Amino acid sequence: MQLRHATHPDDLALLDPTTLKERFVADELFEPGQINLVYTHHDRMVLGGVVALPGAPLTLEAPDALRAEYFLERRELAVVAVGDGGVVVVDGERYTLANKDVLYVGRGARDIQFEATGEDAAFYLASATAHVNYPTTLVPLADAHKTETGDKSTANERTVYKHLHDGGVRTAQLVLGITALKPGSVWNSMPPHIHDRRTEVYLYMDLPAEHRIQHFMGVPDEQRVITLRNRDAVISPSWSMHFGSGTTNYSFVWVMAGENQPFTDMDQVAITDLG
Repeated sequence: MQLRHATHPDDLALLDPTTLKERFVADELFEPGQINLVYTHHDRMVLGGVVALPGAPLTLEAPDALRAEYFLERRELAVVAVGDGGVVVVDGERYTLANKDVLYVGRGARDIQFEATGEDAAFYLASATAHVNYPTTLVPLADAHKTETGDKSTANERTVYKHLHDGGVRTAQLVLGITALKPGSVWNSMPPHIHDRRTEVYLYMDLPAEHRIQHFMGVPDEQRVITLRNRDAVISPSWSMHFGSGTTNYSFVWVMAGENQPFTDMDQVAITDLG
């Protein structure tokens, strides 16, 4: 598990492109037969990638840095099927996930395993600290709250799916969903916004190998741009706005943790205020 320390907005201008990625990008999460984790001190979130292989289940252990007997001793977890899907076994109970389904696993679950049922059994993990136990719940994509937004004329027509939110499955901190851009649209989260009370992480996916994302972060009048590939995750601290554009349409998982859970608690940034 990699460790990433928290940063101040004044630090951003001092970072060269390599260091910028080292601080905020979680890449190479998805490697066959492995579980890779990144711990960020921004709201103490843990991000991870799991790629299970047929006949070789993977078990989520507690890294030494957590100082925990088991991974969810003091945490909750969201598991997103970003590939063909597979099976997640939680304390002996089996949950089958298809592409873009989400499994919420509450604090206190001890034994978590991942099994492959297809060629791309890739799972994205997002975890936050939890002060209360809520039941493990599967949220298929078809059951997620669905909103159509954006406009074709501004190339940001998209569908927003909310899987974990304050009006749905109960969680201690996590708020999570998936945004899918329509063909011909490339801009996400435009106009941009800031969550001063929450950290947000984007995992870009469904992006062909020959395409890239330009992800913008920082304060409105002093932006930094990071080039990302398929299945790269980028951390947006509470002080940072966040938006991006791809060379084609794509999807991304967005997940938040912090002070509160209302989806609408954001500070909008006018496009005309961008430096």
